Amino acid sequence: MQFGRYFEEFEVGAVYKHWPGKTVTEYDDHLFCLLTMNHHPLHMDAHYAGETTDFGKNVVVGNYIYSLLLGMSVPDVSGKAIANLEVESLKHVKPTFHGDTIYGETEVLDKTPSKSKDDRGVVYVETRGYKQDGTIVCVFRRKVMVPKRSYGDVRGGEQPARPIPHE
Repeated sequence: MQFGRYFEEFEVGAVYKHWPGKTVTEYDDHLFCLLTMNHHPLHMDAHYAGETTDFGKNVVVGNYIYSLLLGMSVPDVSGKAIANLEVESLKHVKPTFHGDTIYGETEVLDKTPSKSKDDRGVVYVETRGYKQDGTIVCVFRRKVMVPKRSYGDVRGGEQPARPIPHE
């Protein structure tokens, strides 16, 4: 099973549909809020959200959705990455609620060979996250430095540092 891609394997215009999706639970949302110290009542207090917001219920914290989509994209995009260089933009388009299932896909917008080292390049991608009904909820663009195949070959190929079993 492939984990990430070498620079040569990315094609401008390609779209990678990440699988599987993830159903967001109240537990997921609250744990993320607590871990990141985001205690806004919109995310944590059902009574507050129901009585004082336009949504009428808790909204999943947007950075959890971003993190979820980023993680979903790793096997297709950055599994071989040397470095995540930049998040150019991040848009929370629509709210996500407990019980929604998030799916993601990433489009390759551009790719540029490195000017300083011939064994790598930079891939520019846009990741879109959407709910079970197709509603786009999050869009972000980023640049990832990925190795060329020659970089991987020198460092152990597809599964570098994997030990050889012995008795």
